[in-house]
Amino acid sequence: MKKLLTTLLALAVICVALPTASRAEVKLTYSNFFPPTNHQSQLAEAWCKEVEKRTGGKVVIEYYPGGTLSKAAQCYDGVVEGISDVGLSCLAYSRGRFPVMAAVDLPLGYQTAAQATATANAVYEHFKPEELADVEPMYFNGHGPGLLFTVNKPVKTLEDMKGEKIRATGNSAKLVAALGGTPVAKPMPENYQLLQKGVVDGSMHPIESNKSFKLGEVCKYGTDSFSVAYTTVFFIVMNKDKWASIDPESQAIIRDINKEWATKHAAAWDAADAEGRQFFLDQGGRIVELSAEESAAWAAAGQPVLDGYVAEVAEKGLDGKAILEFTQSTLK
Repeated sequence: MKKLLTTLLALAVICVALPTASRAEVKLTYSNFFPPTNHQSQLAEAWCKEVEKRTGGKVVIEYYPGGTLSKAAQCYDGVVEGISDVGLSCLAYSRGRFPVMAAVDLPLGYQTAAQATATANAVYEHFKPEELADVEPMYFNGHGPGLLFTVNKPVKTLEDMKGEKIRATGNSAKLVAALGGTPVAKPMPENYQLLQKGVVDGSMHPIESNKSFKLGEVCKYGTDSFSVAYTTVFFIVMNKDKWASIDPESQAIIRDINKEWATKHAAAWDAADAEGRQFFLDQGGRIVELSAEESAAWAAAGQPVLDGYVAEVAEKGLDGKAILEFTQSTLK
């Protein structure tokens, strides 16, 4: 008996002496489609390090940027199925799957990414939609206002939009059609050549894309169409079983970090917009500011896109009007 007690005491001493990192209670993987140098990717990696630091090594995360673990469109399902434990991508890649959160992506008149990010998180917290029940959401963020940029002529009025071929997808494509243009649904990586070769006359995109995708080199005019500006919601979610395996104290710490990081993502988007606008101007780009009357006309023209959303989600048994009204009130 004495020998057994001595052995148990020795084991206890060894366990106490082990480094914190080697006794990590939970090890996670994090998938992100942004390349390592992108500001959103850098923030995601910093989140991983902050979680490990503030949980005292109880939660350790291996970070995989650039879509190396799961591609952007497969990221959400990858988290559900355990291909990765945490994932960052955008809800729009699974169009129709997230009807409540889709309201945030509508052309509601965003001014900043901070506004879009706060709205996205508020909509989730208010409705706690069933569509996200198969994961544990960490937080959401949205890019800054998506606006109109053109190559050959400035667009100052709705009349100027008629017949213009504009690269746009999803809600922005619906908006282009509502404004009188012709949407051309092509992915963003193809946008530069489409504009350069004259396949399209313009593009709907976030201001930051003028620098990050070099679109400011080929677009000559920008229309500050803020009254119908849209955003795109990005999610950061965790596998439910992995979340459940984390101790309650660490979960509380992570929730606090999530609130801080949502704000950091928004600030990074807004800083990138400022750089994107300056890059556009440095290339000789010209900004067109819509008059108050014209801005109101654009908002009125875009209203059918909002009405279409209400009708579409009603078919899924959801009160689209209530969702839209809450989203708009939060935005304001």
